[in-house]
Parts: sequence; structure tokens; C-alpha cells
Amino acid sequence: MKVLVTGGAGYIGSITAKALEEAGHVPVILDSLLSGPLAFVKDRIFYEGDIADRALLRRIAEEHPDLDATIHMAARIVVPESVEKPYEYYRDNVAKSLELFDELTALGLHRVLFSSSASLYATKDGFEVTEDDALDPPSPYARTKRMMEQVLTDLAAASDLRAIVLRYFNPIGSDPDLESGIYVKEPSHVLGQLVLAARGQKDAFTITGTEHPTRDGTGIRDYVHVWDLARAHVRAVERFDDVLAEVDAPSTIINIGTGEGVTVRELVAAFERVFGGEVPLAEGPPRPGDAVGAFANVDRAARLMDWRSELSIDDAIASALAWAERRHEVLGYE
Repeated sequence: MKVLVTGGAGYIGSITAKALEEAGHVPVILDSLLSGPLAFVKDRIFYEGDIADRALLRRIAEEHPDLDATIHMAARIVVPESVEKPYEYYRDNVAKSLELFDELTALGLHRVLFSSSASLYATKDGFEVTEDDALDPPSPYARTKRMMEQVLTDLAAASDLRAIVLRYFNPIGSDPDLESGIYVKEPSHVLGQLVLAARGQKDAFTITGTEHPTRDGTGIRDYVHVWDLARAHVRAVERFDDVLAEVDAPSTIINIGTGEGVTVRELVAAFERVFGGEVPLAEGPPRPGDAVGAFANVDRAARLMDWRSELSIDDAIASALAWAERRHEVLGYE
């Protein structure tokens, strides 16, 4: 199977490309390199360009007539930045994705696997959410993901396009062989911030939000190892037609997480256990656009894809720490 991966030079995209290769498939990478590093492309088939460049999409299709599916990961993803720069987020995540989907449909490339986000969910008692629970996207970033879910539902109902939407919970960790991982110098996500504080690259890890309605007042998340997430994409493209036949619909939405909720304080405790030392801590208010959080009900993923996460939060933390020690060799900076 040959699969077009937009955003395939990014954190999740590059690791998913590797998972595809390990399963015997061929990833074709399309990435603008706006954020993802060229080093993560390695020796894979690669096109540098924009997802809305229709001429480029046609050239890719001509040069790879055996493409079976598209995994659409290319997007801006930083929640506070989306609050500051909503235009860029709606342009890149919504308007350009519309062009991509329309051209893929015209080219007869009808299978689309879309990266969405658990940040869409409304706060719910107990915090465990199913795909059918209420949504209340709190940031421009989250709203772009919700818009594209709706777009795909409508396009699939009206055309030959078929769509599986994966709602990611909170990917952490790195490629198991330490060939790729978090690449930004100061990552905004919680585990990246913990690694920086543990390695003395910042004064302290700041817990943002301590008065949430959770068991310890900090936000709750479902931290899924990025390698498990990558393998979920492989399973989804391999079973694409069977999944949609099972739901008897042209599109569907599937949660991808561990099925367990972990608060920020609990994550800190796990990190210190794996790290073998304490991390300096500070407390602050929630960041703009932050949500209380949720964790996944993963029954649908198990039923439709025969997929469940296999790696633990300790595995993910250990891989993130190991990647932090090695990433200067891959990227040229700490």
C-alpha cells in the first residue's frame, strides 16, 4: 500500500511514516517544512510544497498512480498561538484543507484519514468521553479541527470521498529508535516543558491551572505514546474500507487514546519517578484556550480497528528523555 502523508516531516507525521514502513507500506511525504525539519524526512519519497497547491497534488498523483489513501496531518497546532493568530490557523487548517480535499476527490483519491483533536470535547462529569459526546472547542485551533470534521462529513455524504477522523488525545514520547521526536526548541506541550525543566533548560515547570474541577485541581488528559498513535494510523488505513462498511456510512470518527485519565500533577509524579529526581515546579493560571480536559473511551477503536494502546506512560516518558539526549545529533540543536 502507498499512502500520501501530509505533514509527514512533523513530529507525529514522521513517526507515522516509519510505522507505515515497518508494516510494509510506502509513505509519500508532502510537507511545506514550515515547522517540520527536513531531517525527519530521511530517504522517503518527498515533495516540498503546500497542501493547497493543486498542480503539485496532480503531479504527485501522476507520479504515484498507485496511491491508496491520504493521511492528512499538516496543520498548525499550538493552542495559545491560535488565540493570537486566528487568521493563520483558519487559513492553513481550514481553507487549505478544503483545497486539498477537493483536489483529492477530483483525482480519484477517495480515502482520507484525518487528524483531529480531543480538545473538541465539552467538559463532562467523570471526564471520559465517547465520540458521540457534546463538543465545545475552546480555541481557534480546536475550532479549525471541528470545522474540518464537519466538512469531511458533508463532502463524504455528497461525493465519492470517504473519511475516517481520528480524534487524538495527547501524544507524548518519541520514535522508539530515537530517530524523531519533538523538534521545537521550546515545546509548548506539557511533557516537553517537563523535560526542559528536568534538564535545567528552564527554571521550573509551570502547572497552568490549579483550580479545575478534577481530583487534584489540575487539568486531566489522556497521554498516549506517539508510537501507539502511529500504529493506529496504520491499522486505520489497512482496514479503511472495512471500518466504513461496519458503520455503514461514508465517514466516521474514532477516539485514539489509552482510556485512562491522568492529571498534570500525576504526570509530574510519573515523570519524576522515571527521571529519578525532582523537577522544580511553579503554578500559574490556565493558558489562553486551555480546556479542563478529558480522556478517551476507546471502545470504538477496539471494535472497528481491533486497536488498543500497548505502551505505558512510563514508556513514553523514558523515550522522551532519551530523545532529549539525542536530538542534537539529529537536528543540530538541544
